[in-house]
This record gives sequence, structure tokens and C-alpha cells, in this order.
Amino acid sequence: MAKRRSRKRWRTAATSDPHELYELAVQGTESDCQFIDRVYGQLRGKKPHHLREDFCASAQMVREWVNWRKTNSAAGVDIDAGIVRHAKARLAALPAAARSRARIVRGDVRRVHTDLADVLLALNFSYFVFKTRRSLRDYFIHARANLKPDGLIIVDAYGGSGSWEEREEERALDGFVYVWDQNKVNPITHEVRNHIHFRFPDGSELRRAFTYDWRLWTIPEITETLVEAGFVNPVVYWEGTDRKTGEGNGVFKPTKAGEACEGWIVYIVAENARP
Repeated sequence: MAKRRSRKRWRTAATSDPHELYELAVQGTESDCQFIDRVYGQLRGKKPHHLREDFCASAQMVREWVNWRKTNSAAGVDIDAGIVRHAKARLAALPAAARSRARIVRGDVRRVHTDLADVLLALNFSYFVFKTRRSLRDYFIHARANLKPDGLIIVDAYGGSGSWEEREEERALDGFVYVWDQNKVNPITHEVRNHIHFRFPDGSELRRAFTYDWRLWTIPEITETLVEAGFVNPVVYWEGTDRKTGEGNGVFKPTKAGEACEGWIVYIVAENARP
């Protein structure tokens, strides 16, 4: 019989790092790396090596990428001074060889230039911070300027009928509960305010550990703006459905027709136009 976990070892609000909880609850960097390799290999016939992650936060993806292959390198960009310090501290724990191939840059993702990347990522809907078509296009133009001629941009998006409801969704994880709080939705402007809360077995809670003030962009708006910024061949990768559970199966395939369901998440991949 498995031993019951001691209460002394339970997570609590006072003893938990919200960035660690976010990584555990939200990010799936291993599957992201698999997706990048698969798509880049299909489109370019080779493996990608240099990655840029915009809005990198704690830089989990940067760390995952440089550990993924010994020939990989990565640059993460974020504007928040506190989170950049946190990300650099996490990088310091990497083996020296991997650490030498990773860097974190503090700055505006629309201004910072880094070595030209094979792949540029803006995941976890981070670019939804841009609320006008012009600001989104300007960001994509700058992203393109930081890609190699045959590079790819990969972003994600979410939607579905449930994304327009003001509600909370809970998901139990190991030692805590992740709460996605769609706190405010404006159907006229598509502006949304979302929070992430974390709840713990002792009744404590990290309320509003993270808050997002976004515009909920639609897929056609995103793909059209990518083209306006100079990218070509934007493709939507839709997640398949597990027949037994009815939930997503983690396998994303290119498609031109999605399912009108309550909630969905997609990758969108576009190619840098060759000079």
C-alpha cells in the first residue's frame, strides 16, 4: 500500500513558487520541442537548432531546448525585470555546457534583436497582449526580422464557445489545484481579463498569481496579420480527440476545418518569406 503523503510535505501558498506552479500546470515544453522538430523537419527537411522564445517568463522552454540536443541554442526575451532575474537564476542551475548555449535578454519583444533563429516562439497566448491590428502586425514584422530566411514562427491560440464565458475552471494536480479564471469578457472589443489562482490542501490560496489583460484574437485575424507582416503559408495545427475520453489527445495536425467545440487550443505555423 502506498504511504499517505505527510501533511508536512503538502504544498501551501506560503511555501510555493508561483512560477514553478505555472510550469507544472500550464507548460508542456517537451511536447513543444517534439512539435517543433516534427514540423520544421517536414517543412525544411532538417532539424532546427537556434530558437528564440518571446515572452519567455521563467524560460522553461529555453532550458528544455538547450537540453533537447547538444547542438541547440536559445535566446529568451522578456520585459519584466523580476522574471528575467528569476529566469537567469534558473539557467544558472543548468550544466555548464547547456548554460553556455542559452541567454536571457530583458527588453521589449518588438525592439530586441538576437541572433537569427530557425524558430521563433510566442506561446501560452502571450502575444495577445497586443490589442490592435497595427500593434500585432508590428510585433510580427519584428519577429520576422529575427528569423533566418527559411525560419518559422510558431504561435498558439485558444477559443471555442466557452472562451466567451465569465467562469472558473479547476484542474487538480499533484499537491495543488490550478484555477483558470475568465474574469471579464467584452464581446465588442474582444478584450478579456484572465487570472490564474492556485489552491492548496490546507485551504490556503495564491489568488491572482498571474493576471492577463488580453485581446482574444481569432484564428483568421492572426493568420491574416502574419501575412500582412510578410510571412507566408500560415497553417493551423488542430489537436485530435481521444475517442475514449473525448478530450484532446495532444496530437496536432494541419487542417483547414476545426471542430465547433466548447474549447480548443491550436498551434499556428508560418514561414518567413524568402528574400
